[in-house]
Amino acid sequence: MPLLRPGMALAMKTDTLDASENPLGLGERFRMLNWGFVAVVAAIGGTGVALLYSAGGMAWEPWAGRHLSRFGTIFVLMIAVALIDVRVWLRIAYWAYAAMLVLLVVVEVMGHVGMGAQRWISVGGLVVQPSELMKIALVLALARYFHALTYEQTGKVLSLVPPILLVAAPVGLVLMQPNLGTALLLILGSGALFWVAGVRMWTFAVAGVAGAGAAVVGWQFLHDYQKRRVYTFLDPETDPLGAGYNIAQSKIALGAGGLLGKGFGNGSQSQLSFLPEKHTDFIFVVLAEEFGFAGSMLLFTLYLVLIGYGYLIGLTARNHFGRLVALGLTTTFFLYFLVNVAMVSGLMPVVGIPLPPVSYGGTAMLTFLAGCGVLLSISIHRNVRIGRHGTA
Repeated sequence: MPLLRPGMALAMKTDTLDASENPLGLGERFRMLNWGFVAVVAAIGGTGVALLYSAGGMAWEPWAGRHLSRFGTIFVLMIAVALIDVRVWLRIAYWAYAAMLVLLVVVEVMGHVGMGAQRWISVGGLVVQPSELMKIALVLALARYFHALTYEQTGKVLSLVPPILLVAAPVGLVLMQPNLGTALLLILGSGALFWVAGVRMWTFAVAGVAGAGAAVVGWQFLHDYQKRRVYTFLDPETDPLGAGYNIAQSKIALGAGGLLGKGFGNGSQSQLSFLPEKHTDFIFVVLAEEFGFAGSMLLFTLYLVLIGYGYLIGLTARNHFGRLVALGLTTTFFLYFLVNVAMVSGLMPVVGIPLPPVSYGGTAMLTFLAGCGVLLSISIHRNVRIGRHGTA
């Protein structure tokens, strides 16, 4: 037997028999909910409501009241998602992916344009961003594909063609919007799932070289504003009143917060509207200015606990599909947090990644809470065994 390496142990199938046990009753599923996980999600969402209340001038309008209403509604939806049998997610994985892919195509044809990008469509009177929902659908589709493979099959080059195409299709459509930040999250999240599934390390080395080459070529196709973001990241002082304004004001607010902050509702950068996009991409800066380093660390801790819960759920699931989905979704949440904080701190270019469920925005919150619901579903059904071919 070959020596185990990172990713291989998770990729090896221990669940070769189809599940024959009776499904858990609804009441039993509810009792088995991971209430610690639920409490952490509620705490993060509550933090978002408080920060938006402050960013709105210590008022419920225009953001905090609507954010609270959305969070409460989608929070209930998260619980409903959690009570669905994990085998249902396996059955609908490809259908969910196909539906999101169709919506991405619709965006290109008749999507709404906002802030220079065409990313949104109206569905039943609601404005949604399909690229956000694709983050969950792609994880489900990749997990279903790799669930059906043995470790040996995963190592074959031809076996990687279908999942690469599954990733390439939405990434290409998202880049056309253009939405470089979300495209990068789709690639990085998928890469983590490939690794967990047991794809060989040499494959990642080849992909890294190919990616570097693609980046050089792709630079020529970036929009002017995207290039300016990179230039600004490399030298923020070149245009402090233009392309560098956002990050300059963000750094001022971060530094002004100090250890304990200026106090709730007393952040000068946010209250005097120097800080741009304070209710969406830069909401973390509002926290840092008003509650300082201590408040920032508290939110860090909440996210790290949530991520720890997610990885623990993945590592304890007895079916390979559940493991892959849990680890893929948790990595996606981690990337949300990492990229947003790095972006507003000037550690990477501004790429327009929100911080759900703290940032104002319905689709990002829906994606985050729906993903949390799927994680809870995997936790409840962690002992369910699923055959390699998906029969249950």
